[in-house]
Amino acid sequence: MLRFERLEKLITKEKTDLLHNKSVLVLGCGGVGGYVIESLARSGIGKLIIVDGDKIDKTNINRQIIALESTIGRRKVDVFKERLNDINSKLEVITIDKFIDESNINELFNYEIDYFVDACDTISTKKLVIKNCIDKNINLISSMGTGNRMDPSMLEITTLDKTNNDPIARILRRYVKDEHINKKIRVLCSKEVPIKVKDTIGSNSFVPSSAGLLISSYIIKDLMK
Repeated sequence: MLRFERLEKLITKEKTDLLHNKSVLVLGCGGVGGYVIESLARSGIGKLIIVDGDKIDKTNINRQIIALESTIGRRKVDVFKERLNDINSKLEVITIDKFIDESNINELFNYEIDYFVDACDTISTKKLVIKNCIDKNINLISSMGTGNRMDPSMLEITTLDKTNNDPIARILRRYVKDEHINKKIRVLCSKEVPIKVKDTIGSNSFVPSSAGLLISSYIIKDLMK
């Protein structure tokens, strides 16, 4: 396919064809997850399962790739499906328009998944994802916090036990310890100390997007091994 010709020059047609047969689930279509989805679609992944129970709000415009004046009020997964079909009409897109919790998380594992990306904001859901992916031996990358930060160069892919300066990671480290989980948990984390703000978390266009692109880069390289 000509749309992937430039990618083939870097990774060969054989590996591009390999990616066409891979399936990735992305939980959360916001600032981080949106760029994961976009990049994976443009990298030739064959199936994307996108999960989000929210609609687009005007406050999303500063950081979310699908947030436009014309899309405010629409369901995130619906807008993304249209966008993805326009990027690659052969891409299989499955949408799940739900907030995920203990009552419905098993629905996510009714599909064959080569990689699970946790880009949601809810701590309890992140814990459920970790437990289920480990129990089912599914590759996982979980995004820690990208809000209240200004330096994308401080982002890195690491393991949960090596994180610092991240309140979400601190809670999850305790959870993993309490649950006696010994397997390394792959995460996206920032080494930057969060800026203290009042009330709502602050955000920008460049830290969440950079986090999403780092995650997709890691996944593509890992799937080609």
